[in-house]
Formats: sequence, C-alpha cells, structure tokens
Amino acid sequence: QVRLTELGGGLVQAGGSLRLACLVSGRTDINYFMAWFRQAPGKEREFIAGMRWSGDSTNYADSFKGRFTISRDAGKNTMSLQMIRLKSEDTAVYYCAARTLTREDYGYWGQGTQVTVSS
Repeated sequence: QVRLTELGGGLVQAGGSLRLACLVSGRTDINYFMAWFRQAPGKEREFIAGMRWSGDSTNYADSFKGRFTISRDAGKNTMSLQMIRLKSEDTAVYYCAARTLTREDYGYWGQGTQVTVSS
C-alpha cells in the first residue's frame, strides 16, 4: 500500500501563491493515479487535478485550469500542487489521494492540510 502525507498548507493573502506537497511512501513502485482534492467548510469534496505516478495522463477540473498546476518529483517521491492567484474561496482543506489504475475509487488518502486565503 501507499501512504500519503500533505505538507505546505498555511495562511496566504488573496492574490498570493502557495505550493503544497504530497510525500508518497510505501509501494511507490506501483503506477497509481494520484490526485489533489479539496473540501471547503459546508461544501462537498471536489477534485482539483490528477496524474499518473509515471508522470503522464495529467488532467484538471475546468475550474482550476490556469491557476493550479500538478507535478511530481519521482526522485523525491513527491507530488506537488502549485497554486497561484489565490482567492478567499480557495480556503479549504486540501487532500492528496491515490488509487490503483484498475479502480475508480481512491483508496488512499492523506490527512489533509489547511489552506486559508485572507482577503
């Protein structure tokens, strides 16, 4: 199995940038599909972006294209989410998740990291 740990959340002013990291440990030899989700207070969890651990098949939810960028550093076993031009509505808990390529549900989740954007 794989273990996921999110790093890099915090408080940022509107218009600023923040980079989140997801440290991946355990069975990193498996080509998981990795993703970032977020959940704001009182709202459902939403998909932001995902990619295969091999580095291909990147996709984004339309509402995040242009401001959020997903990437990975296999040498450091890390997946990142670069966020720019942050808005107060980006305030949420951000989660890293993984699933095997044969499943549609995400079976592995990190504990989440809080991002707060002040206006």
